[in-house]
Amino acid sequence: MSSRARGILLVILATGCWSTAGIWTTQIINGSGISAVALAFWRDLVTFLILWAAIALFAPRYLRVRRRDLPYLAAMGAFGLGALHATWNLSVMLNGVSIATVLQYNAPIFVTVLARVWWRESITWQKAVAIGLALGGTLLIASPWALSGVRVTVAGVMVGLACALATSIYNLLGKRLSRDYSPWSIVLYVFGFGALGLLPLSLLGPVPRHLTPTVLPAFLGFILVPTVGGFGFYTRGLQDLQASVASILATTEVPLAAFLSFVLLGERLGGWQIAGALMVVAGVLLVSASGREPGRVRVGRAPS
Repeated sequence: MSSRARGILLVILATGCWSTAGIWTTQIINGSGISAVALAFWRDLVTFLILWAAIALFAPRYLRVRRRDLPYLAAMGAFGLGALHATWNLSVMLNGVSIATVLQYNAPIFVTVLARVWWRESITWQKAVAIGLALGGTLLIASPWALSGVRVTVAGVMVGLACALATSIYNLLGKRLSRDYSPWSIVLYVFGFGALGLLPLSLLGPVPRHLTPTVLPAFLGFILVPTVGGFGFYTRGLQDLQASVASILATTEVPLAAFLSFVLLGERLGGWQIAGALMVVAGVLLVSASGREPGRVRVGRAPS
């Protein structure tokens, strides 16, 4: 197998892992009554502990970071990954798995706009069209006439877009840090700071009302499959592929998540919502195609 074929396979495996995130989230919250923020906190904390133990044992060099970079790692963890996981959980409960996944794919559009504001990166005609496609697709997804098994509210759309914004912050700060550190160093500290940022909010949430026998296995699956597995496969795949190619392949998560949510949760998108989802994905593909670059500096989205 060639290195490119291996990279494609690994990225597709990663998106397959990520596409299960909403299923685990739904099972855990419905089976325990835990809040979206508390679930995000425990996810980040347990993942941090697993990664710390593995890195300390097998690659302790990845534990070292410069003190001046700690504020960036803290911001990436608290306002990027921590906020991403909390808003993702809430978006799944408000919008359903399919819509939550599509709305998060607006992240590259936010990255384009924020990069223009912060770094004065130019907005090409491809990027402008992509922004229009993403906005139009989001409006179709939330349209009141798009009757289906999934109902979308204004609050749900706002939470979903907040999730996309948090994803873009994760990517933009990751772009700065990826020049100096291994992805494993970054993700270790980001999960740690994500848990730390969510700790005060998680204490304010309700105590779980009940625990069904499926909650603990679902939580372990949540940690191992979309979190550790998804990021691990994707990180390894980036060694064999350009970041732009990997980000395009990652859009396969949208149909995979829609299929799983239909089979396992009974979610069904209406015709207008399917059209909106295709418009959002088309915008993401256009943004990726307009900024092809070698290496692994840019990533299209963060793990769900």
